[in-house]
Amino acid sequence: MQVDILNINGTKTGRSITLPAEIFAVEPNNHAIYLDVKQYLAHQRQGTHATKERSQMSGSTKKLGRQKGGGGARRGSIKSHVMVGGARAFGPKPHDYGFKLNKKTKALARISALTHKAKNNNIIVVEDLNFASPQTKEYNTMLKNLNANEVRSLVVIDKYNKNILLSSRNLTRSELSTVADLNTYTIMKAKKIILSESAVKAMEV
Repeated sequence: MQVDILNINGTKTGRSITLPAEIFAVEPNNHAIYLDVKQYLAHQRQGTHATKERSQMSGSTKKLGRQKGGGGARRGSIKSHVMVGGARAFGPKPHDYGFKLNKKTKALARISALTHKAKNNNIIVVEDLNFASPQTKEYNTMLKNLNANEVRSLVVIDKYNKNILLSSRNLTRSELSTVADLNTYTIMKAKKIILSESAVKAMEV
C-alpha cells in the first residue's frame, strides 16, 4: 500500500512510502482485538475495593434476642449483616483483574487494528519530527495542518524525543507513542494514526 509522505505543513513532499502488507493489510481478527483491549483495560483496574466482614467489625458479640419466636431473622450479634451498620455479606475483596494473553494473539491484535485504520484511510505518514525546543503551539499547528486536531489522534515515532514529548503531553485529544510501546487499545481509540517516516521503517524490521 503506497502512502504519500507529508511534511508538518500538511503538503506532499513528492515522495511516497510502502506500508508493509504483513502489518497493514492482513485479515483482521476482531476477537483478538477484543481480547487485547480487554486485557489492557483489566490491567488498569486497581482492584483495591473491599468491605468489612463480621470479624473485622467493632461491636458487641452478645446475642440480641432469642433464637425463635422473634418474628424476624435470627440476629447473632450487632455485627450481623441483617442489622443497620452491620457487616456486608459476601462483599468484594481486593484482587487482580489482569489475565494472561498469548504474545502471538497480542501481535495479531495490533496488526489487525492497524489494518482497520489503513482500510479506512486513517493513516498519515509524515516526515520525521524535529522540534528544536518544546513547542505545543507548533505541535498543535501540525495536527491542524494534517486535519487531525478535531479528532482523537495517535502520533507514532521510532523512539522518544524529549522535545516532542513535552510538546504533545498537554493536548488531550492527541497521544504520543513509540513503535515499541504501541498497543491495540491506543490504536483503536484514535481516529487518525500519524506515523513518522522512521516509525514505518522501524515496523518493517
